[in-house]
Amino acid sequence: MLNLHRRKAVVNYSCKNPHCFVVARSQHRLKALPPRGPLELPLSVLEVGCSGRFELITQEEGPSGYGFPLTTLPHGLPPYAEELTSELEQRFLDSPEWLPIHHFERSHRFWPREKDIQSLFEVNVTPVHSTLQAERNPTTGELLGFKEALVDNMGLSAKNSLSFQRAPGPPAEALRGSATNYPFWPGGMDEPSLEQIKTQDDLEEDIDFQKDLLTVPPGWKKGVEFTKQELKASSGLLNLTNLLGALDTFDLGASSDEEGKEKTVEVEKKKKKGKGKGAKEEETPPAEPAPLQRANSLEELVLKDTSPIPKSATHPASAPAAAATTEPPKEQWAIPVDISSPVDDFYKRIPDPAFKWPFEPDVFQKQAILHLEKHDSVFVAAHTSAGKTVVAEYAIALSQKHMTRTIYTSPIKALSNQKFRDFKNTFGDVGLLTGDVQLHPDASCLIMTTEILRSMLYNGSDVLRDLEWVIFDEVHYVNDSERGVVWEEVLIMLPDHVNIILLSATVPNTLEFADWIGRIKRKKIYVISTLKRPVPLEHYLYTGNSQKTQNELFLLVDARGTFLTKGYYDAIEAKKERASKHSQTFGAKQPMHPGAGPGQDKNIWLSLIDMLRKKDQLPVVAFTFSRNRCDDNASMLTTVDLTTTTEKSEIHVFFRKCISRLKGTDRQLPQVLHMVDLLKRGIGVHHSGILPILKEVVEMLFSKGLVKILFATETFAMGVNMPARTVVFDSIRKHDGANFRDLVPAEYIQMAGRAGRRGLDTTGMVIILCKNQVPEMADLHRMMLGKPTQLQSQFRLTYTMILNLLRVEALRVEDMMKRSFSEFHTRRDSKVYEHRIGQLSSILANMEPVDMAGQLGDLQEYYSLVRELKETRVLIQRRIMESVNGLKALSVGRVIVVKNKEHKNALGVILQVSSDTANRAFSALVMCEKNLSDGDSAASKESNLPSSPEVPLPDDLLHTKLFLPEGPCGHTIKKLGPADISGITTKTLRVNAERIMEDFKKRQMPRFRNDPPGPSAATATQELLRLAEGSPEGLPLLDPVNDLQLKDLEVVEGVMRARHLEEELPGFRCVHSPRFHMEFVRFRERQQVLEELEQLRFLLSDQSLLLLPEYHQRVQVLRSLGYINEGGAVELKGSVARQISNHELLLTQLLLDNALTDLRPEEIVALLSCTVCQVRTQVEPQLPSILQKGIEHIRSVAEEIALLQRKCGLQESVEDFVEQYKFGLVEVVYEWARGMPFAEIARLTDVQEGIIVRCIQRLDETCREMRNAARVTGEPTLHAKMEAASNMIKRDIVFAASLYTQ
Repeated sequence: MLNLHRRKAVVNYSCKNPHCFVVARSQHRLKALPPRGPLELPLSVLEVGCSGRFELITQEEGPSGYGFPLTTLPHGLPPYAEELTSELEQRFLDSPEWLPIHHFERSHRFWPREKDIQSLFEVNVTPVHSTLQAERNPTTGELLGFKEALVDNMGLSAKNSLSFQRAPGPPAEALRGSATNYPFWPGGMDEPSLEQIKTQDDLEEDIDFQKDLLTVPPGWKKGVEFTKQELKASSGLLNLTNLLGALDTFDLGASSDEEGKEKTVEVEKKKKKGKGKGAKEEETPPAEPAPLQRANSLEELVLKDTSPIPKSATHPASAPAAAATTEPPKEQWAIPVDISSPVDDFYKRIPDPAFKWPFEPDVFQKQAILHLEKHDSVFVAAHTSAGKTVVAEYAIALSQKHMTRTIYTSPIKALSNQKFRDFKNTFGDVGLLTGDVQLHPDASCLIMTTEILRSMLYNGSDVLRDLEWVIFDEVHYVNDSERGVVWEEVLIMLPDHVNIILLSATVPNTLEFADWIGRIKRKKIYVISTLKRPVPLEHYLYTGNSQKTQNELFLLVDARGTFLTKGYYDAIEAKKERASKHSQTFGAKQPMHPGAGPGQDKNIWLSLIDMLRKKDQLPVVAFTFSRNRCDDNASMLTTVDLTTTTEKSEIHVFFRKCISRLKGTDRQLPQVLHMVDLLKRGIGVHHSGILPILKEVVEMLFSKGLVKILFATETFAMGVNMPARTVVFDSIRKHDGANFRDLVPAEYIQMAGRAGRRGLDTTGMVIILCKNQVPEMADLHRMMLGKPTQLQSQFRLTYTMILNLLRVEALRVEDMMKRSFSEFHTRRDSKVYEHRIGQLSSILANMEPVDMAGQLGDLQEYYSLVRELKETRVLIQRRIMESVNGLKALSVGRVIVVKNKEHKNALGVILQVSSDTANRAFSALVMCEKNLSDGDSAASKESNLPSSPEVPLPDDLLHTKLFLPEGPCGHTIKKLGPADISGITTKTLRVNAERIMEDFKKRQMPRFRNDPPGPSAATATQELLRLAEGSPEGLPLLDPVNDLQLKDLEVVEGVMRARHLEEELPGFRCVHSPRFHMEFVRFRERQQVLEELEQLRFLLSDQSLLLLPEYHQRVQVLRSLGYINEGGAVELKGSVARQISNHELLLTQLLLDNALTDLRPEEIVALLSCTVCQVRTQVEPQLPSILQKGIEHIRSVAEEIALLQRKCGLQESVEDFVEQYKFGLVEVVYEWARGMPFAEIARLTDVQEGIIVRCIQRLDETCREMRNAARVTGEPTLHAKMEAASNMIKRDIVFAASLYTQ
């Protein structure tokens, strides 16, 4: 036993070594003791630093009586006095002579530094350079030994790396991470290897001065060619040798029939000779001379012969098609699983399942479990109450078996609390993370909202290291316009090793959504979808409270899903009978909505409840789409009592137990007392205006079967499985925040799915109340049997997302946008695009270069002008066809110019105009060749042959050369679209349209095919021929501006632009070149390939992103505010804004303006309530002047931000941006923070109690974020005030613990 001296710690200011602040201890020496023996040597323990390391030392005491210091703090903080106020008052204020002003010798003290060589030897622990890897037998898995492997990524930390190889952070940051941490590398993105990083760092390239020299300077068309070239004759000059060689091959063909016959005889003789010679010679017949090509001159012919037209030029349309022979295999990431046949070998494949249920799982559940055992990701889409939670439970059990972790995310906090209770009872090792609650954070299964998981991903939480599953419940919430983006962010940011389980209601595009997830994560997603309901539903109409119908329900959709029109018409008749009785009793004049009014409502509910009780159809959930109407419906049932005496007693005991944790005044709140009265009679109310603790009481009593009728809003249908025997719809119309509308199928199915308890009921009953009139049959059919809403992307850019990604150089915002669901449809064919780019690049490399020398120097400009002129004319024509005046001009008898695949500038006359505005069509008689109109097969075959490519000449473009038949003139009747009409002429004809069409229809029959056309058709055809022959250069067309009075700016500018281009056409020289035809075709082919290449490269580039312009605008806003610098690096302001998840710009500006620092905590928290309050109030709050000034300041800051956003190009209006901050609860929060009881708080406003509680709870999250932001800026005062404000509002009923967590 060592005799260690006990000494009292004091600060030794006399120590002359400033490098280590010495804490000495005073010792009481005992002088009278005899000399020490060997066992009494001075032994002491020296504590080195702050790390808890000790050393044993022996040292004699010094002459002053003090021994060696027992503690050193070489790397820790120096000791400091806790309270300096009294010392300052005593030394400086009470006795000023103690601090002489002029005698600096005494006031300016310093301690000379002594050298301490030993301190240089202390270094940080070096990271381990190698690690041990296990060697196993690949077949049996037997451990064979270990080998040492070098570690590449040394010195990585959460502050500089996205790799999982980095060292874990401090334990305090292990759960939620830190805002200064880098996130882990998202799965699906190609993580750069060490070699890639090294090559990126080594930017210098070795230049080969023999091969890599550039030949064309920027902006020049041609440059210096360094390679040796063979001398070639100029393309504009004729080579005599080639000319003579070409003349030798001329074959002028047979000049008469006799010569032709002689030729054929010779050919036959040669064939007969060939038969006797053998197969080889038969296979290779003698080459015949090339046929004579048509040309305008000998020069052109020789030029064609010396430089043959490329294959692509002869058939321009076939060039791209010919290349696309080998398509790349399409990737399939979403794999549908067949659940039609039973899984007989389930227990053979999984002999020892991780979790067992007291019931036999369904087929879809077994299929999902099989894939979970293979570590596959699954997407389970099934109806409410079908048993999707079974899949989640198995994943949690599997992770516990594997010693890994699972995260279960839900869209709403209440659902998280309920799931925590359920899973805690099942598994035990379960934790909960919400905004204000953190229970068992070390558990293997963590339940949280999706927003918290997003925060953990961005902050690099170490929980992700051993995470195996993430379960997304209610995935169809991705359609939510406000919060849907969170799901997309989380799915994109999840690391590669994490498997995904998606649970959703039935949606039509499960495969599409799963394909998107599989594509961005580069892993297969197995889709298990079932439309089967465990308890089928029957849908009824209930028409009112007449004696005849009060006990009668009209079946509308049976359990097999068949819509019964008989039930609908019976309901209509019952409603009419009720209305006629009303008119007999009260006179003919009846109200607009019979059955409306509170009295009638009460009677309907009373008769309905009475009927359901008699039929044993309780409990019932009555969905009502208004909080006030929920309360009114429950309050007016004063005479209804649905519980027995035993149940009343049970409800009373349970309710008292639940509210026992509330303080006295909170137990006497009007809402609490009213709820007790309702619950004892078996009536419950559930909506967002109810206090959270009361909502939980109602849910628990309902699940126990003690609440017989529950008036609830739509939120009750979200999430937890609380089925009822019957579901009643008070109405099928709801207000969605913008206007009133009918329920969509997804909403109706979600709520109706609460009917039918598995194992208790054979069918679930769904009743629609027809208080006023019976809804339309089509509306009911669409709502009940229509397709649910598709999963759609709600991805949007937020400033927090941009700042989180900009601070990490390796992650780009563009990559996040590329992987969003909104970009999926354009990005899913990226592999096909890359393959096509390779094909087009090879086609381009094999194309002959276009000769643009000499006269052809302006060929490119001519091509561009012709193309622009054609596009301008098409635009003008489209605008004419869309305009009212244009459609008026296209009446029966109007002569038009038709241009499409079959007709080139052929005149036609309109016979009929369709009434379909969406797909407008015109029936017209069009002039054509006689054989075409007669349907001659030879002519039609000829028309299918590839024609020579059209080359536009200036004359063709300036004058519309009308079609004139070479032989007899015929006609045909065609249905033309707006695109087929290239011009509307000023001419009209008087035609008998009906007779012409009947005549043409008759001549299409085989019997009358050869009959001559009727007189009406013949006359119209002759008139068109006369017009065409009279103006072969084109008939005058209606001017869009002067004749049709189109004053649209786009049309006027288009007309002026077309005239300008037409004036420039005659000045081009290239059209006079003999090579123009061939070179123009070649150039056009090359341009088509280049344009397709450019389009495909654009689709693969960042420039094609839909949100890219908005991203640049938001970056400009951040740059203007100083949140990021010109290079895109995040500045201090940006680091502050990153701490705040909502309204980050406004709150950051308020914090940096010191607008909040001078206010008291209760005033700060009252003003911040504008960021969480979403409801309008009719009560004008009574506020002190300092809060009025604060509100004005917040509005002015919001207006500045909104104006800056508009200046940078964002679309959100200034009014909308400022109006989103509502100050209706400022007084409520102010008084609550000052300590006013909740009962008095509720009287200050007309906002319901539950909404007040929710706002204050969310306000606590905002306070915490502002506190963290103040810490980043180094504002201790504001940090302390935000901490105080958070503590002020966290009290009593507002922050009463959830009953589910007890």
